[in-house]
Order: sequence, then C-alpha cells, then structure tokens
Amino acid sequence: MTAQPAQSSADDPGEILRLLPAKWHEQFLSECHGALDAAHEVWRFQQLRYVLHLWRLRAVAYADPGFDDALEATREDRADEFVPAEHAISGWSDRLR
Repeated sequence: MTAQPAQSSADDPGEILRLLPAKWHEQFLSECHGALDAAHEVWRFQQLRYVLHLWRLRAVAYADPGFDDALEATREDRADEFVPAEHAISGWSDRLR
C-alpha cells in the first residue's frame, strides 16, 4: 500500500497561505503560532481551529480583487455603494429583534 497525500482541508494553513495576499502572511502566521502554542493544552485546541477558520474566511475576502476598494468605501462611509443587509440576507430584519 502506498501513502497517499492527505486531502486538503479548507482550513489547512497551507491552503490559507496560498489564497491569502502576501501582505497578510505575517499576521496570519503570528496568530497561527499563538494558537498552536495554546493548543498544547488540550482544552484550548478549539482555539486553533477557530483561528484557522477565521483566517480562511478572511483569505477569501482579502483575495477578492474588489476588497481594497470596498474597504475604502466603508472607511469613507460611502453607503450608497453597498446593498443593505435586509435586501441581501433573507430574514435579516427578524435577526435584529
């Protein structure tokens, strides 16, 4: 029987780094190392999974070509460039109650 490479997971650090723009690598690696250190205590292992999941979501957003423009629009409060949440997310108004 030959060894097969493990199937890549969405929260795999290598996959996250591959997708993540280079300017975010240092912060990602720093947070990953911190979570890995914490994971030596078994009850804190979930922290590592959380950090990897959060960074996967960030990597998807940060890799989007329009991310920097959208971020700037947010900082400049250009609300007219965004779709209101209640129009984009079904049941949003109910969640606010």
